[in-house]
Amino acid sequence: MGSKWVLNSERCKGCDLCTSVCPVDIVYLSDTMNRKGYRTVQVTDEEKCISCGFCAMMCPDVAIEVYRPEKEAKK
Repeated sequence: MGSKWVLNSERCKGCDLCTSVCPVDIVYLSDTMNRKGYRTVQVTDEEKCISCGFCAMMCPDVAIEVYRPEKEAKK
């Protein structure tokens, strides 16, 4: 199971900073616009996300949240 990547599209201003720090190149600036007229970012393949959180840390508008999957307990 990959991470859970959540974007608050109304906060996104399309600054493109998050796309430059993704180590697996899955964050990109899409053609989708929010209500303010900004292009928003999207993830191409959430299963490839390594949950590093770099995109969320780089976002000046706190529009991205990354949740790491829980590890299964060893039996």
